[in-house]
Amino acid sequence: MKVEKTEFDGLLILQPKIFKDERGFFFESWNKSLFKSLGLNMSFIQDNQSVSKKNVLRGLHFQNHPNGQGKLVRVTKGSVIDVALDIRKESKTYGKHFKYKLSDKNATMIWIPYGFAHGFIALEDQTVFQYKCDAFYHKESEECIAWNDPSLGIDWGIKNPIVSSKDLEGKLFKDVHLIY
Repeated sequence: MKVEKTEFDGLLILQPKIFKDERGFFFESWNKSLFKSLGLNMSFIQDNQSVSKKNVLRGLHFQNHPNGQGKLVRVTKGSVIDVALDIRKESKTYGKHFKYKLSDKNATMIWIPYGFAHGFIALEDQTVFQYKCDAFYHKESEECIAWNDPSLGIDWGIKNPIVSSKDLEGKLFKDVHLIY
């Protein structure tokens, strides 16, 4: 497993070792011992999966303290532009975002620690997005930041994405109540 640090403290790009042959390929997407040996002592308690049509945008979601979630995200079919927004007030990258293309072809994963809002836009029909969480979903702690907040400057690459009613009601970043 190759681990690449980003300018965002704790946010990591993970590239598993892929074994290819004439049948296809194989890789380990999660191995507790391997991750621990890399200094990633994660304990997951919930797996989630979504299937999205092309141009579906989901996010920017997070859960406030004490129910914050860290997520190990990946795409198993199709591709997305994945976005993590640093919402940690004490961070040097507070209010900045990280963007990365995840796909079934690159098998790349991103570890998004607690303290980030997260979202993605599907670039293909029937895109399958999977993520492992280190805390349970807690509806009362969930918040949504407007995906199109101009102060964030996120270029999603699509002008008119398909967005849920919940995500259409996302708050401007300056109006979100952050508890840490």
